[in-house]
Formats: sequence, structure tokens, C-alpha cells
Amino acid sequence: MTNSAHIDTFAKDRLPPKSQWPEFLFGEDVPAYPDYLNAAEELLQNGFIDRPAVLMDDVVWTYRDLNKKANQIATVLTEDYGLVPGNRVLLRGNNSPMLAALWYGVLKAGGIVITTMTMLRQKELDAIIDVGRPDILIIENDLPIDVLDSCRDAARVVAGYDEVIGKMAIKSGEFDAVRTASDDVAMLAFTSGTTGLPKATMHFHRDIMAMADSFAKFTLKPTCDDVFCGSPPLAFTFGLGGLLVFPARFGASVVYFHGAGPDVLLDVIEKYKVTTLFTAPTAYKVLSQKASGRDLSSLKTCVSAGENLPLSISDQFHDETGIRLIDGIGATEMIHVFISASGDDIRPGSTGKAVPGYKAEIWDDENNPLPAGKTGRLAIRGPTGCRYLNGDRQGEYVINGWNVTGDIFRQDEDGYFWFVARGDDIIISAGYNIAAPEVEQAVLAHDAVSECAVIGVPDPDRGTIVKAFIVLKDGVNGDEELVKDIQIFVKSTVAPYKYPRAIEFLESLPKSATGKLLRKNLKR
Repeated sequence: MTNSAHIDTFAKDRLPPKSQWPEFLFGEDVPAYPDYLNAAEELLQNGFIDRPAVLMDDVVWTYRDLNKKANQIATVLTEDYGLVPGNRVLLRGNNSPMLAALWYGVLKAGGIVITTMTMLRQKELDAIIDVGRPDILIIENDLPIDVLDSCRDAARVVAGYDEVIGKMAIKSGEFDAVRTASDDVAMLAFTSGTTGLPKATMHFHRDIMAMADSFAKFTLKPTCDDVFCGSPPLAFTFGLGGLLVFPARFGASVVYFHGAGPDVLLDVIEKYKVTTLFTAPTAYKVLSQKASGRDLSSLKTCVSAGENLPLSISDQFHDETGIRLIDGIGATEMIHVFISASGDDIRPGSTGKAVPGYKAEIWDDENNPLPAGKTGRLAIRGPTGCRYLNGDRQGEYVINGWNVTGDIFRQDEDGYFWFVARGDDIIISAGYNIAAPEVEQAVLAHDAVSECAVIGVPDPDRGTIVKAFIVLKDGVNGDEELVKDIQIFVKSTVAPYKYPRAIEFLESLPKSATGKLLRKNLKR
């Protein structure tokens, strides 16, 4: 590794042993990066300084404006909050120009950014804080669920947006970005495993650039005239790439908006002439149904990820708009999409081919490559790869230098990859990853519940929904009123998207002779 700029070595000390890292591939498609690289400076000094960078309502910031805001934030972080390179900064806010400026400011100051979703409850934030140990928390004021006061003991500094904006006003906007090594950790991205405990994936400054220089460059082919927009939060690496890194890398614009839902998204597309859209398959299905009479003529590139794209949704969207959706599979561990296709290379129903810069194989249970047509585990190598904080599950995800995602695929004779199933108990519903055991624990905390098992079941609108099989305590009546009560209870303790949309009461759960839950029996 190049000499690190980090004075606080928390992240460096918790990288897994280098012998457990995946093999990184750099070459003609994605050349190796220089030894020293600050991703924020590289993205904002993009040669398009006077072009619009971020838009929201009546706000229009050029890249010059955004760079100045990021510099002011970096100055606040270092001068007012005592940040030193390597400190972690947790951000909690909705997609907005301010959140984007904060993200850039943290990196410019040499910090490590942890971006979190606003819908997370205190319990979920506490788990992230316990793992990432942020030194500074910056939280959007007036969120529906305000955790500002309850986070006071979690970090050295806790501040709301209003406080930061007030301090920014007296800063010059001049700041020399910290000369970070390209392999200094720049961000911690959290993913839920089957235990429901958050796992932090560690990404370098070069990884942030590599996701733009691979998937975005070769599959999306953006220009500075493009206008990006979408629904995923910047806390998801899918959203971080599509709604912050990719537009900046190519001098394009990105639109953030208030609210949610297909009607809001359609209004934004029409108003801002959006060309490049990022959202989940479920949303594209609803957009297809509401497209009639709406002006979507500006759209040219529509990206679907977060869950498998059913052929029926791809066809429906194409029939309504004339646009063939770009499917893709990525992973938080890999930072973004590594298999996809666009334009004439799209084969509807298939996820696509390995993105330039990446190699993909299908493996059997003994880690041997399988021939075309055979079904097995997906293995990936490329310019990005998995490094878990503290090496958690590192040996399970990285095998013989390859990243093994847990997805089951087959590859055809032409090199296209076809999704078969998930290889674990993660439920993907409307683009959100939901760990079944985490929901089970939330349900079990209800006074009426004795036992619980959670699975994903097919749903025409969301692709998959969470279903809970519940054994009630003696004397409790399992009626519709109790179903609603349990659902409300779960939504009050974990993020609302995780609650069981279907509940079935059973006399007992299927178990093996040793007492192990037979979740596969429930799935059947």
C-alpha cells in the first residue's frame, strides 16, 4: 500500500489480511489509478466547472458552486469539529444538494463517509454506529423521525444541517483537498447479512472512480448533456453511483426531489427533461402503467437494479415507452454493477454480460468453473472487490481471489448471464435488501408471539414480499386485528419497508429432528 494520509488508522487497522483480499484487475478497460487520489477532488474538478451539477426545486448549483460548498464543509469539519484524516463522519439525510456537498466535503477533508438512510430507526442506527464508530454525525434537521438528541453520546460531534450551514457561511470556500492514497478507505457501506447484523464494506478512493470508469463509461455511455434522476437513496451504492458519482464523472446534472412515488417521479422527469433514470423493477412496472399521457420523450437510459428484473416488466416498459431497460447486478461488496448490457447488446430476460473491466464465472460447490448452460454460484473479479471491516465473513465472500456473491446464475454460450435465485435468506422486496432473521426478531418481540419464521414470497407488484409464519402464545386469537397490530408493532421498531406484508398463523413451525427450523419447507 502507498503511504496513507490517514492519521486516524481505525479503518486501515481493520482491513482484512491482504491474503484474504480479492484479486484486483486493472488493464486496458480500467487502467490502474495513480498512487495518490482524492475521489472528491477528482470528481469535482471535472472540466465542467460552470455546468449545472445538482438541481432541486429552484436550487441550481454548478460544479463551481458544489466545489465551493464542499470546500466550506471540509473547512468546518477540520476547523470547527476537529476532524483529522481517517475519522469517520456519519451522514443522515434525504437526497439533496446539501447531502451531496457533505459527502464531497468529508472526502476532501480526508474523512471516511458513512451515509445512512433516513428511514432507519434508532436501533438500526445504533448498530451501524457500534460498527463504524463515527467521530462526527451530521443529521438533516426536521426529519420525520428525528434522532439528533438520542445520538449525542454516540460521537464526539453531533450537528444538524442548520448548524453546519451557519458555520459554512463564514468560510472562504478555499480548501486544499487532503492528498489521500488511492487505496485509503473513503467510505463504509453497510449491508445486511442473514444474521440481520450490519456488515461494513470498505471502499477506497480508487473504487469510487472505478465504478464510474467501468459500468457508467461502457454501459451507460453518459455525456455532459445528460440529466440523471432516480429513487434510490445515496446510502445505497446503487444510488451513490447513479445519483452522485456517475453524473459528476462525466459533467452531467443530477436532479433530487422531495417525496416519493411514481407520480412524483413522472413530474420530475417531465419538468427537468431527465435522460437517465435509476430505480427498481417494481417502480418501472408502476411507471409503465402511468406512462400514458405523460411526456417521457427526454428519457433515453433507464437502469434497473437492486433485484432481478422480470422479463414481463422489461417488456411492459418497452411497449409503453419504446425504451428497453438496462438490467444489472451489483453488490454493496463490489460497490456497484458488474454484469449488465445496454442498447443492442441487451438480451431481454438476461442480466447481461460481465461489464468491461470485470470477469465472471459460474462455480460448482467445490469452487470449480462450470461450462455454459450449467447452474451455479456467481464469481466475480475486477477493479473493485470485497473487504469487510474487521474481516467479517471475508473468507466466505472472497474465495481464491474471486468475489462469490451468493447469487445463483447460469451462463449461456454467448456469454450472457441468467439469474436463477438468491443463495441465502436475504429477501429483496421492491429493491430493498431485507434480512429474514432481523424481521423474525422484531416479530418475536410482540407479546402475542411465541415463534416466528420469515420468508420471501412472490408478489405481482413488489416482486417479493416479506411473509411471516407465526405461532401464537396459548390463548391468543389469531385474527385480522392481531395481524394489523403485529405489522404496526414491527414498523415501529425497524425500517417500515421490512415489515411482513403477509402473516399466516400456524400451530407449529416445521423443524428437523434436531430442532432446526426448516425454512425450505415454508418456501415450498
